Amino acid sequence: MMGEEKTPIVFKHRSVLLDECIEGLSIKPNGIYVDGTAGGGGHSYHIAAALTDGGRLIAIDQDETAIAAATKRLEPFSDRVTFVRSNFSEVSRVCSDLGIDKIDGILMDLGVSSYQLDTPERGFSYNADAPLDMRMDNRNPLDASVVVNTYSEEKLREIIYGYGEERFGGKIASEIVKSRAVKPIETTGELVDIIKRAMPSEAKQGGHHPAKRTFQAIRIEVNAELDVIKPAIEGAQKLLAPGGRIAIITFHSLEDRIVKQTFASLAQGCTCPKNFPVCVCGNKPKVKIITRKPILPSEQELQENPRSRSAKLRVAEKI
Repeated sequence: MMGEEKTPIVFKHRSVLLDECIEGLSIKPNGIYVDGTAGGGGHSYHIAAALTDGGRLIAIDQDETAIAAATKRLEPFSDRVTFVRSNFSEVSRVCSDLGIDKIDGILMDLGVSSYQLDTPERGFSYNADAPLDMRMDNRNPLDASVVVNTYSEEKLREIIYGYGEERFGGKIASEIVKSRAVKPIETTGELVDIIKRAMPSEAKQGGHHPAKRTFQAIRIEVNAELDVIKPAIEGAQKLLAPGGRIAIITFHSLEDRIVKQTFASLAQGCTCPKNFPVCVCGNKPKVKIITRKPILPSEQELQENPRSRSAKLRVAEKI
């Protein structure tokens, strides 16, 4: 008897701020570009489509499913695209391995993909019961189960309050520790129930799901999402050729603050005290900021893709 044919995985992800990203990168047809978070290939497709005359795109993603989906989607441009499974923080090493010492632009979309959220077995969603995972890269030894079942109450409180900006972080951490003492917490559904128990009834009446902030916090911890942003930007800046652009999409205030501050630091010139008659630090601006205020989704995009609501795009250019 023949086995049942498996349905292929479809990587669904709407590219947020697509037109704004392509415009922000100011693509040269013969340039070298990097999509540091290729996902399903939405942004990559349009970058590759704008390249001719020897242009090249390096599409990076740490999720093997994303790489497979992007490879299929970008088949029409296979002559100009190279796929690499890695984290965007490794962009300098990736380019070095490919013999590339300068690039003309790089895009980083720091959001979790719709595919990852909507695939229950990935463990990202609080709307489906699945094993606690939340890894963007399944080679990562740290998953959500390890965080929830082994971190101290103090560490859990710091993560939930700090990364999730959840004001009931202390109560949630306490309830997690109390529950896991009875039995290990194994699924997203169990974790959601624990979070709900820890929160006062009035806090569960708002527009957001009660577990949203806690799940965000644990996901950030599992994937070290905030830790890699600043070094990734600094590494990308060094790779950029003069006039090259770096465009970054963020989805919550913690990410956006890091991007804003890192751009500002790179754009800063002399850091000597104001009372110094001459500059002795020798520091010169490395980039100029193109977007003094972040670019936000249009009303039309918000209607078509509600998940874009918190997206912000910032762009800087190498001097």
